[in-house]
This record gives sequence, structure tokens and C-alpha cells, in this order.
Amino acid sequence: MHTRESLSNDLRALGIAPGDVVSVHASVRAVGEIAGGPDAIHLALKDALTPDGTIMMYAGCPRYYDEVGRGNLTAEEEAEVLEKLPAFDADTARSDRSNGARVELLRTYPGSRVNQHVTRFVVWGRQGDYLISRTPWDYAYGRDSAFERLVELHGKILLLGSDHDNVTFLHHAEHVVDIPDKRVLRFRVPTMENGKRVWRWMEEFDTSDRAHESWPENFFSQIVDGYLEKTGNRGGRVGDASSYLIDARELMDHALSVMKATAADSTQ
Repeated sequence: MHTRESLSNDLRALGIAPGDVVSVHASVRAVGEIAGGPDAIHLALKDALTPDGTIMMYAGCPRYYDEVGRGNLTAEEEAEVLEKLPAFDADTARSDRSNGARVELLRTYPGSRVNQHVTRFVVWGRQGDYLISRTPWDYAYGRDSAFERLVELHGKILLLGSDHDNVTFLHHAEHVVDIPDKRVLRFRVPTMENGKRVWRWMEEFDTSDRAHESWPENFFSQIVDGYLEKTGNRGGRVGDASSYLIDARELMDHALSVMKATAADSTQ
């Protein structure tokens, strides 16, 4: 059985240092049994970071809030959602369940904050308010996003037993990469404006499938695994979880290079 103290020691051994700014992807199940329950994971990380450090996790939104117009719903389902779904409340809405339990545990813990957008991040720590200080309404993973500020702050990405194909940070690379023919999605989100619910249009490069037709299956995991091999990053264990600490700027540069090369190859 792992403890908050033993997990904090594992995180320090992995390379977490006081004052780091860290974007986290974590599998509670992969970490293993923990004395006191799974909140000990983020508490252990806070211990390793100290109050000078910062945690960020992608939370997203519950089902249906960003689905009208994507083509995932039937006409009947969309009509029902448009009629019945209340306006999105970033402060109270649950996290997207596909992002795992870890992010919701952090979101609901005292001291955490969120940005007012369906592309929603949960933050804690010294740089948290800066990370979520602005979120563009359209293309919210791209320029002037929390991910851009993560790179600016020399942030790190912590993978705790998580699927390497689910590294949300790489949607930032998809948004920023300068290649032609990226797929644009438009969808509608219920917001509260002047006391009334309003369905507002939003745009992004396609994060639900592939932002470019050349992307292969499991493209993100290929990018992450290629970066780990290139840099000789063998990771370590946090509890039972195979874990890695990655420099966000370095991963960004690697991802942009791979994305450009993959798109170019598809035109030959």
C-alpha cells in the first residue's frame, strides 16, 4: 500500500522539483492502492512542488455541452439537447468522465480554480491564475491558451500510468502547426448571457478525431513514444504506475516537426 509520503518521494525521484509548473495526466488505478484514498496523489504532488509550484489538468465538460453540430448526434438528439440542456457553468459542472477520476478529485478540492470555458482547465498553485487568465473563445487549445502559457513558463508534463495517446497538450501542437488543410469543426455551446441561455457557435481544429487527414491511428502515442526514445527518457515508478516527466517545450518542438513531416509525406 502506497502513502502520500512514499508517492511524494517517487515524484521527486522522477524529477519533480519545488516551483515546477506541471500539466498532469494520471490513472488512479495504475498508481495502485493508496492509504487514505486517491486524493493522496495530488496531495503528494503538492508536497513535492511546494506552494511555489503549480498543477494544471484538463477537465473539459460533461457530455452534450460541446456536441451540437459535431455530427455525433442524430437530429432528434440534437433537438432534445437544444431544448433541455442548461447553460454551462464552469464552476460547478463535472469534468469530462473520459479524462478519469483524478481531474475531478482535483477540481473539487479546496484551492483549485477553473477557467470559464468548455475547454476547461483545473489549476492549483502560484502560477495557476496566470495559466487560465485568458481563453480564446475559438481555437481554445491554440494561441493565447493555457497550453501556450505552460510552454512559456518552461512547464512540464507528468504522465502517471496514463495512455500516451491521451496527452491533451498535443492538441495545442495541432492548433499551432502551420500546415494546410487542417480540419475545422464548428459546434454550439449553451452559455448564459444577460440572464438568458444562448447557444453560441465555437470553432476548433478537430480534436475529436484527427486535425489532419494524414494523422495515423494512435498518432499522439507515436509522438510521445518517439520523443521518449529520442531523449532517452526511461521514466520511473510512482506507486505502481509507469511514469514520465517531459519538458513541454521540447515535446512541442518534437510534435511540430513530426506533424509537419507527416503532412508533407501525405502529399507526395
